[in-house]
Amino acid sequence: MNSVTGMRFPANNRLHRLCGALLPLLLLSACSMGTMVVRGTQTILDSSIVAMNRETDLDLARAAIPANLKLLEGMLVEDPGNRALRLYAAEGFYGYAYGFVEIEDRERAKQLYRRCYEHAHLALAQSGVSLDPEASPENELEAAVAGAGKAAVPALFWSASCLGNWVNLNRDNPAGIAELSSTAILMRRVLELDETFYYGGAHLFFGVYYGGRSPLFGGDFERSEQHFRRAHEINREQLLLVDLLYAEYLARQRLDRDAFHTRLTRILETPVNLNPDLALINSIARQRAGILIKSEDDWF
Repeated sequence: MNSVTGMRFPANNRLHRLCGALLPLLLLSACSMGTMVVRGTQTILDSSIVAMNRETDLDLARAAIPANLKLLEGMLVEDPGNRALRLYAAEGFYGYAYGFVEIEDRERAKQLYRRCYEHAHLALAQSGVSLDPEASPENELEAAVAGAGKAAVPALFWSASCLGNWVNLNRDNPAGIAELSSTAILMRRVLELDETFYYGGAHLFFGVYYGGRSPLFGGDFERSEQHFRRAHEINREQLLLVDLLYAEYLARQRLDRDAFHTRLTRILETPVNLNPDLALINSIARQRAGILIKSEDDWF
């Protein structure tokens, strides 16, 4: 009974009210359904990434990765605050640009590294470092990064890696070179918090950072050597990328032909599945080693 008029509501009116009460719940459920599906498939995504990292057929990997990257970005449309997906996207764009695009099309690789950085930078903000590494004064960035905890390590690492490779392809751009110090600030914090992350990747970064430049421009060959050595220790000499970057940057900058040849030859003679979880990146290292060693006479 209606408490005001004492009259009964018609059945269709009661149904109308019931639907009106349920509609907001239905809309809420519809809006969150995509997010629920994304989060429910997280373990499948984790397994697919493991499978991709174990791939030794570079043609197959090259064909498959773009579709996987668009799948990740589609999932992020549904769940934009998902930091794990952001980091997967950053890592994926980095790997695709470095492994399959950079050698053939540097301009496209620049765009991919920017896209990689955009995802990593969003993850960095979600990790508590809200300052823009490209625009913030170094002292402010250092203060912000100093407050980051271990949970921020992946976002720090991929932000520095993606931005660093973009800078490396823009060495003719003074503004880009100026941003290199910002990447070093982020990566130093990675060293402080977890030097073993991504197989000692921060040490690899600084091996290139100090080894790829003349001492007149901030290079330090001894420090570069130390970082490459530590990276080897951390991954137990199973990551062939260490030897590749040593040869490409430190050995070339030192004009050390013997080290250049020895490191690249070791890569070409080492099975890429030395560690199954590193098979893809080791296959990429072997491919790039084959390209570099053909230019030995031109550089020495």
